[in-house]
Amino acid sequence: MAEPTISVLIVDDHPVVRDGLRGMFESAAGFSVLGEAADGVEGVALAERLDPDVVLMDLRMPGGGGVEAIAELARRGSRTKVLVLTTYDTDADTLPAIEAGATGYLLKDAPREELFTAVRAAAEGRTVLSPAVASRLVSRVRNPAPRDEPLSAREREVLVLVARGTSNREIAAELFVSEATVKTHLTHIYGKLAVRDRASAVAAAYDRGILG
Repeated sequence: MAEPTISVLIVDDHPVVRDGLRGMFESAAGFSVLGEAADGVEGVALAERLDPDVVLMDLRMPGGGGVEAIAELARRGSRTKVLVLTTYDTDADTLPAIEAGATGYLLKDAPREELFTAVRAAAEGRTVLSPAVASRLVSRVRNPAPRDEPLSAREREVLVLVARGTSNREIAAELFVSEATVKTHLTHIYGKLAVRDRASAVAAAYDRGILG
């Protein structure tokens, strides 16, 4: 019996990248490309409408990033698996994406066959990580940030605004930085406080006397 076809949605802000991925998957047996999106917001809408098996998701996209899109799909209870395909492998990128619900994380320099194998694995719900990302995560587990590491002055500013219910976009505007910088600060805050989300960070900060 022939293997079932895996349906794919491509989300990337670069048309050349989308064209290349579409051509690659359409020329390979066992895959079908249902559509393309140029940002995370459009990606979530298409994923809801087309119900693909796997979304190939870039992270940094004008108009709506990948981490937010992954979290939104998880919030909606989507069955679609998300395989991050990006050029970035820093802690500030990998950890939020995986915590948001990504099934896998691959870099764009991955060989063609490795990408095909990763998509098949993701469709089955198996975790797929590029070697560089896997090494980084293992290092973080073996050498976690100290729980008593103090927050920087800027991180305290961000945390105060988070406690007020301020969105990332509003924090970026108030502090005159980019949303990406705000997310990086939040990642550092989560690591130092050993928490995984905004609400837990605020609770931990009040518990330790950092706030209030």
